Amino acid sequence: MIELDTSALALAYRAEYDDQLRARAGNSYGGTIERVGPLVRKTAMEGTGFVLYRDLGGLRGAELDALIDDQVRHYAALGQSFEWKWHHYDEPSDLTDRLRAKGFTPEEAETIHIGPVGPLAVEGPAPAGVVLREVTERTDLDRIRSMAEEVWGFDFGWLPDALSRETSGPDDDPTVVVVAEAGGRVVCASWIRFHTGTEFASLWGGSTLEQWRRRGIYRSLVAYRARLAAARGYAYLQVDASPDSRPILTRLGLLPVAVTVPYIWRPSE
Repeated sequence: MIELDTSALALAYRAEYDDQLRARAGNSYGGTIERVGPLVRKTAMEGTGFVLYRDLGGLRGAELDALIDDQVRHYAALGQSFEWKWHHYDEPSDLTDRLRAKGFTPEEAETIHIGPVGPLAVEGPAPAGVVLREVTERTDLDRIRSMAEEVWGFDFGWLPDALSRETSGPDDDPTVVVVAEAGGRVVCASWIRFHTGTEFASLWGGSTLEQWRRRGIYRSLVAYRARLAAARGYAYLQVDASPDSRPILTRLGLLPVAVTVPYIWRPSE
């Protein structure tokens, strides 16, 4: 059971997140972005597509089923998987049942954490023996891939291309990638997206080699990226937090305001 903060401040953060980020299209990175009723539909150039929304405009029953069916037909025709990101307060209450009935599979729950940039943008040294560095070169992005594969044990072949597009692509969501290195080896990697036209920057990544955990590396990368956000005038940091990062983010003062679950539809083999 994931415990959320239901204070007035947390609810205010969630309202800003809903209004500024949830239905924001952002970059297409060579794919397409369309508005379909209450949805923003992102068809990827490669990989997984997404449907986003602020809310579903009161759609229920057969009308909601028709909207879901339309997205399935669209991505099925392309042979492409896509994600429908459900939030725990989404209406109607039977939405997840309807997604499952259409062939969607839920993945691990994540927690949306939000907090003000200022208190996190603290100066301080990285842990002993660790250097933090911003990277854009392909060789560094390939090193991030190798680190992630060692941490998780599966293929991250898509990651260098994705990060390369984000760091060199359009300006809608400019991205900065930061690595933590020890002895010339990437031991952790993370990135920050600056959401142009909003008050939000979002934090991503943070996978750390097992032998380098519990040394403050993740915390130092949060602070480094918060300083980047502060320098650009952003007010809030937002994180889709995994179970591993939730306790750290909570200790740093980011409030858990929502539970989300990616519901994934995949073409038939």
